Amino acid sequence: MTHPVPPKWPFWWRRPGDGGVPAPLLVPALLGVAFLVLPLLGLLVRAPWSEIGPQLARPGVGEALRLSLVSATLATAVSLVLGVPLAWVLARSQLRGRSVLRALVTVPLVLPPVVGGVALFLVLGRQGILGRWLFEATGFSLPFTTAAVVIAEAFVAMPFLVISVEGALRAADARFEDAAATLGADRWTTFRRVTLPLVAPGVAAGAVLCWARALGEFGATITFAGNFPGTTQTMPLAVYLTLQREPEAAIVLSLVLLGVSLATLLLLRDRWLGRGAVT
Repeated sequence: MTHPVPPKWPFWWRRPGDGGVPAPLLVPALLGVAFLVLPLLGLLVRAPWSEIGPQLARPGVGEALRLSLVSATLATAVSLVLGVPLAWVLARSQLRGRSVLRALVTVPLVLPPVVGGVALFLVLGRQGILGRWLFEATGFSLPFTTAAVVIAEAFVAMPFLVISVEGALRAADARFEDAAATLGADRWTTFRRVTLPLVAPGVAAGAVLCWARALGEFGATITFAGNFPGTTQTMPLAVYLTLQREPEAAIVLSLVLLGVSLATLLLLRDRWLGRGAVT
């Protein structure tokens, strides 16, 4: 009895299943890593490490950092309250026009942030579609306030949460929900007690992505909320303005944002996301 002869793989292509990486994939993968990592290394190499302390002690830096962290957290909270139910509608409901709704929800992913800021201004500005009614009823004008920062960040960051949660809902085993329904649980109870625990890693992953995107938001914020120190000036806006006057100070502020973003992603990856959510 003859045994099949294993194929002879070229030297540049590893045999499937041996754990190696084929050379045609390895080379562009390494180039991709270099493309993404080298700019960050350049930031570290060119950083004026001896001036980090004085630069961070400058007036306004602490306020900008605090505002960035608070507004990104509030934007993520808003996105969770609105985005998780929206993701459920897209993933589980039989609503007509879901494909159109999904396209509309994901538009901010590809829309230039400045355009998003203009759109928010036309709707929520003092003369906007809803902003005019709000101003006439309460005398409150939303643009150029801290609330406008939160809204702008939530507008551009919420699609990341919706996409992550929708994917988790589609991947979750619906038999558990069916079992809960057969035991007499209504839809709201099933959602709270069964669905949410099933998709918790996806919700956490989406929240982290949403928070990181909100933290780095620039275009929609400066268009809709302006750039007022202590009120609407977040760290990205402070970096942009400082770069025009003091490039070294802008590098220091960029390092702060880089450190906060990396620390958040690494800590939440191990504590909340779990291996299955992002690997």
